[in-house]
Amino acid sequence: MDAAEAATRLCALRLRDDDVQALVAHFGDAERRGKLAHGFSRVEWLESQSFDPTARPRRVVAEPGYESWDGGGGLGYLVLETIVQAQLESPPEHARVVVARRCFPTGALGYWVRRLAEGGLVAVLASTSPRRLPHPDGGPALTGTNPLAIAIPSSDGRPIVTDVSMGAVTHGDVLRGEARPEELVPFGGDQAHKAFALAVGLELLVSSLAGEEHGAVLIVAQPDEDPVPAFRVLAAGRRLPGDS
Repeated sequence: MDAAEAATRLCALRLRDDDVQALVAHFGDAERRGKLAHGFSRVEWLESQSFDPTARPRRVVAEPGYESWDGGGGLGYLVLETIVQAQLESPPEHARVVVARRCFPTGALGYWVRRLAEGGLVAVLASTSPRRLPHPDGGPALTGTNPLAIAIPSSDGRPIVTDVSMGAVTHGDVLRGEARPEELVPFGGDQAHKAFALAVGLELLVSSLAGEEHGAVLIVAQPDEDPVPAFRVLAAGRRLPGDS
């Protein structure tokens, strides 16, 4: 599938033109970065999901250091699109916590924090998803893969962007037939308890702020320092997280 076919199929879901453009931009960025599980293959998956194509996220609390948004039954991608645009248009004086209720699916979290970092903001984003990861000792699925993304802006225009899911494979890999469902376990092998601990922490952090339905928590802040260029010198040309 290419961008044109993706746009046509998304339009058939009765999404607005600007929403279609936002989704195609997200999926296209994932394709260019080699994250095919978050690319155009997600369109077919969206076609099987239930959502309100007319829903619009609503900011229900707006304070200098805190915002709460309600996704309203729409796609989480579009909730985060609106939230990111709002933070760039009105950035915090120092820092802000943004909670998104009813926000799923959220896509590749690195995409959202990268845009914020390109706008000069430090950004940390976590989200929850359906329970897919079991305890390392086995048993039923207890947490989502619960990705965590961090982006740090840089005066050289090349932010550092980390985006890590807690699964050994992604649910997108399973959807694409590149991994078996039973491979969806905490990453780390003998050290899988570490990824599981992070998944649990993120599950309960987001749930405590965004509620039982899937949600997201974003922290944005103005940087006081510019550590990335010096870190790149230290790395001596090695590829760093988020580099193309």
